Amino acid sequence: MDTVAVVLDGPGSLGLKRLELRAPTSTDVVVETRWSGISTGTERLLYTGRMPPFPGMGYPLVPGYESVGEVVEAGAESGLVAGQMVFVPGASCYKEARGLFGGAAARLIVPGARVVPVDAGLGEQGVLLALAATAYHAIAAGAVKPGLIVGHGTLGRLLARVTLAMGAAPPVVWETNPVRQGGAQGYEVLQPDDDARRDYGAIYDASGAPGLINKLVARLSHGGEIVLAGFYEEPVSFVFPPAFMKEARLRVAAEWTPADLAGTRNLIETGRLDLSGLITHHRAPDAAASAYETAFSDADCLKMVLDWRRAA
Repeated sequence: MDTVAVVLDGPGSLGLKRLELRAPTSTDVVVETRWSGISTGTERLLYTGRMPPFPGMGYPLVPGYESVGEVVEAGAESGLVAGQMVFVPGASCYKEARGLFGGAAARLIVPGARVVPVDAGLGEQGVLLALAATAYHAIAAGAVKPGLIVGHGTLGRLLARVTLAMGAAPPVVWETNPVRQGGAQGYEVLQPDDDARRDYGAIYDASGAPGLINKLVARLSHGGEIVLAGFYEEPVSFVFPPAFMKEARLRVAAEWTPADLAGTRNLIETGRLDLSGLITHHRAPDAAASAYETAFSDADCLKMVLDWRRAA
């Protein structure tokens, strides 16, 4: 069995290749991918070669951990049946490439326990489950809901939407790029200089921008918390005395868990979390190279999706 997949041979070198797949076992499912998303965080670092050392890292690799597809074969011990739609948070099924992420391929072989059944009506929006669960995890693990969110990209928007879906007060969102200041749903988006508040109990940074913590400390209430929800390729540092005077707390939001994914699905299925308007661009897999360039460089692009129904 083989598949067509996006392969990164090295930094900046990306294209479609046909790869041989390992044989499925009784606990596996074979999934025909319909859509996969491109992450502008971790996948950008892989593409540029700036990803910090990471277990399993190396080239060639298949990127992608935001895939939705149909189960076409189900092992007897997989717990699934053919015909189910599932979300696949990556795969490691290739004989000729690393599958550290591994979801950007036309066909995937994955343990049934790893995939998540989804409503077929969710369609391509299902690729947003991982990022929505990341936002959910960051918020659910904290004692205080976000009062301020930094960045109005896809993750920042999901942090704001999940905050509202959980019944908390509308957060303020900072965004310096005029292109990304629109699209708010029930919350306010401001330039930082237009926000006079300095009493936020919790500030969530989704920008991953270096050198930001000192500015955020100045906006905290005493005992407030800064949550690093993005991915940071540079060392994170801050000036100690202001943080000391505020008795500031710093928390790093880690990867989502199955419980976070279940909580996110519940918010979506009950209509409290809306994923509309976040997928802005589409490409066929044979245009993968230009799709990744656009995803990483075009501020108008919130989420780029590869449509594997149009695979060559």
